[in-house]
Amino acid sequence: MSKKILVLSLIFAFTLLSACGPAKPTVPYGGELKVGVNAEITGAIPTVGEACVAGAEIARDEINGAGGVEIGGQKYTIVLFVEDNENKPESAAAAARKLISENEVLVHIGANASKNAIPAGAVCNELDCLMISPWSTNPYTTLRRPWVFRVPFIDSFQAGVNAWFGMNEFNATKGAVLFDIGSDACYFQGHFFKRVWEGLGGEMVAFTTFTTGDKDFTAQLTKIKDSGAEVLYVPQYYDEVPLIVQQANRLGLTPAGGGTIRIIGHDGWESPDLITLCGQECDGLFFTTHWALDIAGENTQAFIQKFRDKVGKDPESTGGLTYDAIQLFVQALQNCGELTGDLEKDRECIRDGLATIKDVEGVTGIMSPTSEGDMIKSVHIVQIDAAAKAFKWYRTVDPAEYEASLSEHGLSVEELMQ
Repeated sequence: MSKKILVLSLIFAFTLLSACGPAKPTVPYGGELKVGVNAEITGAIPTVGEACVAGAEIARDEINGAGGVEIGGQKYTIVLFVEDNENKPESAAAAARKLISENEVLVHIGANASKNAIPAGAVCNELDCLMISPWSTNPYTTLRRPWVFRVPFIDSFQAGVNAWFGMNEFNATKGAVLFDIGSDACYFQGHFFKRVWEGLGGEMVAFTTFTTGDKDFTAQLTKIKDSGAEVLYVPQYYDEVPLIVQQANRLGLTPAGGGTIRIIGHDGWESPDLITLCGQECDGLFFTTHWALDIAGENTQAFIQKFRDKVGKDPESTGGLTYDAIQLFVQALQNCGELTGDLEKDRECIRDGLATIKDVEGVTGIMSPTSEGDMIKSVHIVQIDAAAKAFKWYRTVDPAEYEASLSEHGLSVEELMQ
């Protein structure tokens, strides 16, 4: 090769390289953050799944619309992978395995109902993938599972607050419980309510159960009526509560039926469908939940409006809790600081990043995860206003107030959990 040709070749090569510029670094995961959503889209509680998916989509659209998430100098967008668990434990476990192993998600959001979240959590813990349950309050969802976290408060707090509220609000000493023996969440809440009620000096005069799918509660309600109970705790879901309340009214247990027993409930009541199904017969009843729309702050009101625009109705708490779960994931990512493209390492980094979050404000309240995966949050008590088709805020109980009340009776949360 002549010297002239060699020089020209070098000049051409230099020019070509200069035009192309330095090679751009590869963005891990192609710049996409895969988020799995395991929701009860079909089955007995479809509004829970509907709200969950809508909450995730609103969070995704907000984040991506604002330019995505910046981590380690790189921009990422959120991509959702949604699976219907049919409100069945075995389907929830299968959905979790698919999202983690096939879709290779960085985080698993869901399941919601505790009976589904517990088996899904077992899979996530086995496969070392962070799970954040938006709605499960059962302690066993997170117990001895370092990969599993929750957004809501825990059942021991919720059931305890119900016992404390029932005694103080109605000046009651005689309590009763009616719950589904086949539901982990309902079983735990029923037993913990009993433990706190008795710890506070009350008498549990009727502790009754039924089997999943039962429609006739005459025998149980008659026993409760004859027991002399003053407060009846029903830790069931919104699709079951109307039948129980309507039959209680007809049997003369409640003020609506000419009786004196006050029925109270938990967060499983919180769905607009409860008022549709129960109507005036549930008017005035109280239950604990994660938020109250009528006292919502500016950020929560903005979310509520986006949900209304998207779904055409007010959100139930699962929508806001799922929205908050996505926000917690993003905060955990930023605490992690960098993604490597190694799925195993990045999942661990995100999990560790979530455990360091403190006092983050979400649309459902201030959130501080514990090292055990539980959430320190206040509980709201709302009252059903059937005419307004709304759940009206009645009062808020924070953990410190509840623990102080227990202390006055020589009790502690730790003692009650044993």
